[in-house]
Amino acid sequence: MATQMTSDDLVGIFRDTIVALVRRDGVDLSARQLGVFLTCYLNEGAHTVRGLAGQLNVSKPAITRALDRLSDLDLARRKVDPTDRRSVLVQRTTKGSAFLREIRNVMGEMIASGRNSTENAPRRPAAAG
Repeated sequence: MATQMTSDDLVGIFRDTIVALVRRDGVDLSARQLGVFLTCYLNEGAHTVRGLAGQLNVSKPAITRALDRLSDLDLARRKVDPTDRRSVLVQRTTKGSAFLREIRNVMGEMIASGRNSTENAPRRPAAAG
């Protein structure tokens, strides 16, 4: 029988997932960038800067800055809407799909292990300084 998770369990899984992602080598996104990324990848349909700003209730410049970073990391790309050249569509990428799979895998591991596997997660090398 499946056990009902509490909000504390979910927050713990979220924390452990973020910690595991930070410790490994790879992409490190801000909360806003992660919110834009997940909205684009988990919500079906075409995404625009205006639409994302509305969904997330943040300004269009904030979405543009997040998309700049996601584009630099090849996690999303922009394309002019051929039906309305004033509008920019946000597209998924292969690298972004792989990153989403990685997030899902880490979360699955956290759930399967009872949330205690961040101690065994690969760590990033310490910064010299």
